[in-house]
Amino acid sequence: MHKSSLWFWVLLLAGMLMHSACSKPSATEPKSHIIKHISIYEAPGAYCAWPSAVRAQNGDVLVSFIKTEEHLGPDGQVLLLRSSDNGGTWSEPSVMFDTPIDDREGGFTLLRDGRIVGHFLSTFWSVERYAALPPGAYEKAVLQRWSRFVEQPLYQQAERWQGAWSAVSADFGKTWSEPVPGKDSIHGGIQLADGSLLLASYRDELDSVGVYAAATPAGPWQRLAAIASPQPDSLRFGEPHILLLPSGRIIMMIRSTTRPYNDRDPRCHLWGTYSDDNGHTWAKPYRTPIWGYPPHLLQLADGRILCSYGYRRPPFGQRACLSEDGITWSIDNEIILRDDAPNKDLGYPASVELEPGVVLTVYYQPNVPAGTRQRMHPPDPKRTKPGILGTIWRVPPRIVRE
Repeated sequence: MHKSSLWFWVLLLAGMLMHSACSKPSATEPKSHIIKHISIYEAPGAYCAWPSAVRAQNGDVLVSFIKTEEHLGPDGQVLLLRSSDNGGTWSEPSVMFDTPIDDREGGFTLLRDGRIVGHFLSTFWSVERYAALPPGAYEKAVLQRWSRFVEQPLYQQAERWQGAWSAVSADFGKTWSEPVPGKDSIHGGIQLADGSLLLASYRDELDSVGVYAAATPAGPWQRLAAIASPQPDSLRFGEPHILLLPSGRIIMMIRSTTRPYNDRDPRCHLWGTYSDDNGHTWAKPYRTPIWGYPPHLLQLADGRILCSYGYRRPPFGQRACLSEDGITWSIDNEIILRDDAPNKDLGYPASVELEPGVVLTVYYQPNVPAGTRQRMHPPDPKRTKPGILGTIWRVPPRIVRE
């Protein structure tokens, strides 16, 4: 072979090998699974946050969220968005729950007969509560305006609304019944085989997660169990989510936060537990390798369990992790959905499987270009506030281990 021809084939082979090495998917490169990022709802000057999501029995994807002025504003309302084409287009928001005080959360419990239970929480703010916020939480003028707002007679007369509520929709979320007292649940609960409802809640417990059951959506709710933090002096439990598996086992994932509060602390892992007797007793809680919060659980069509969660340390964004059984988790199965948020004002992702292997994860974060900086202490009123965004992505295939 001619010397120049030999060098041609050597260089060609080297180029092929280099291309193969560069194009080989990496276990730490989850963006290869991303189909697209979408904006579901944004409004100038509005703080939109804390979404939850469910697939209604008619096929519609419903997303609830809270619209307010700022994270601790006094007059939030719970709104509902709808997509009838698998997230391609979205309706204008409709009111799901709105009282004269600050309404938050919007979890869903889907019943087998197609009804949907909505879970809400209303907060009554006062001048004293705003005065007790840490220095630099908000501009002085903002706190003064909010204090004047909560002193209005209409607000003061609405204190009776403070607490947890639930309402039921029999038409796939288009209309809702009159609210009745309930239990808080950021992503909703489950319906057991006997038709009763089960919720994991936390605001009525001290550093623990409470498990409550009711025969009907209207209650009354009976406390079955409490899952306590193993380190109550330094680690708090909150914002749990539960999932019923076909076997009858109920799995739970729990957010942990440190005392004093530091949401970037290395100890802010998700904790897990499970019950095999309809929520009456639970396994000793254990720390998973997943850092982030709060959790949302979903069983995929292939049987695997998906946990979605926010990531409030650099690089800020949204993540998810896969488990074969919902008990054992490996960080090797973590998927980075977004890592481009400007700050930690983000999270609360919830996922819906649009078709086998294709997932829509909704969350809140500012819709700004990567690398954007936004002042948060106190928040810059002229910044781009968070909106309800989403990522449509393809689940990685199962890894077959020999």
